[in-house]
Amino acid sequence: MNNTYTSLVNQTFHFPQEGFDVSDEGYLEFNGVDIKKLIDKHGTPLKLTYLPKIGMQINKAKNMFANAFKKHKYEGEYFYCYCTKSSHFSFIVEEALKHNIHLETSYAYDIEIVNRLYQRRKINKETFIICNGYKQKQYTSRIAKLINSGFKNVIPILDNKEELQAYKRSVRSSTPFSVGIRVAAEEEPNFPFYTSRLGIRAKDILEFYVDEIEGNEHKFQLKMLHIFLNKGIKDDIYYWSELNKIINLYCQLKKICPELDSINIGGGFPIKHSLGFEYDYQFMINEIVGNIKKACKKSKVPMPNIYTEFGSFTVGESMAHIYSVIGEKIQNDRECWYMIDSSFITTLPDTWGIGEKFLMLPVNKWDNEYQRVVLGGITCDSHDYYDSEEHINEVFLPKLTTVDKKEVESNKEPLYVGFFHTGAYQDQISGYGGIKHCLIPSPKHVIVELDKTGKMIDWVYAKEQTAQSMLKILGYLR
Repeated sequence: MNNTYTSLVNQTFHFPQEGFDVSDEGYLEFNGVDIKKLIDKHGTPLKLTYLPKIGMQINKAKNMFANAFKKHKYEGEYFYCYCTKSSHFSFIVEEALKHNIHLETSYAYDIEIVNRLYQRRKINKETFIICNGYKQKQYTSRIAKLINSGFKNVIPILDNKEELQAYKRSVRSSTPFSVGIRVAAEEEPNFPFYTSRLGIRAKDILEFYVDEIEGNEHKFQLKMLHIFLNKGIKDDIYYWSELNKIINLYCQLKKICPELDSINIGGGFPIKHSLGFEYDYQFMINEIVGNIKKACKKSKVPMPNIYTEFGSFTVGESMAHIYSVIGEKIQNDRECWYMIDSSFITTLPDTWGIGEKFLMLPVNKWDNEYQRVVLGGITCDSHDYYDSEEHINEVFLPKLTTVDKKEVESNKEPLYVGFFHTGAYQDQISGYGGIKHCLIPSPKHVIVELDKTGKMIDWVYAKEQTAQSMLKILGYLR
């Protein structure tokens, strides 16, 4: 038949493609992982993390920056930092650290993770710890303790002018410690406000440096300028305008601040949320590196080291959420609902909160005819649904049964639907464990990794949440 789901995908995209293929048995594979085998073993709903993807992403970025440095004969160094707020789990952070990277933190409790990682010998006191965020006392005091304990490359990024005073009072290092300054970015034109709440206004930074930092080089030194754009790294006028702002500021400051040697461009690399995703990572990196070099040459200042803080890019493409379609409901002449055995609100909150789209594909029934559907979660909330993909304002999935509806093998099992590249922020935003909307439990979480021989193995990180665990939190069990 020409109207099968397989034909729809092949007519719309180049398929198979990196990370996705369909086996001879007709089941979707994710980075070579047999999803149907995991479903048979663990059931649904299911969260799946494929750890090797993390290293693949890190090395991909490192190689592209190395290519750009070589192309432009760039004289600085590149440092890859992982943005911990994307996913704090130990198995994620420790996997990333296997690939010689550094860390970026956002809150006081991150520093406790840093201490644990040091105790486990996953990092050392040479590892760069870039400390971002608007900091309360418990955060600045923990940063100071790290510096006082001998961590040589802790760099608190000043989010406001007053923050420096906290380190003046509490850091007792015998050598000068480094600080950075976050430059407040102008938000994109469709934002409800003009300037980010984070960072110090660009026009105030030179004066701040002269008044508060210059002359204190024996105590602390300005090492880094930092910028992050919420929109991400995109090839448009807005991005290049904001990037050039920090480059020009670096060139100005460098002439009076010899210790300044780094620009941190934050994160913002997009990840694949559709089979039609296209993004020229190497082009963007080449342009960033080239722009920095050009400005430095023009101003006759040394080229800075370049830091990035990739979070979603590091971990996003390593995870999938798998659901079963447990029912079909025809509510009117044009809307067919597929009900899943979980909730979008509780497991993929970005789909509900900011309208995020994830790469969605069926795991089975690729040879069935397809139809337009709306996916519905099982909470009693009218917003618990998914009705459009990134590349199209609709959702198409295989029909639950074949045309003749005979008792054939493909009709015996439910339709399984996967949402892929869901590894960044979803657990952090929805809250891992705890209480969920309508008491919908957190799904079982399975980790897939390679053993020493290269064989794929899976293990359960967390079982599906139980009623008893929720009742205890709510005070019904003591």
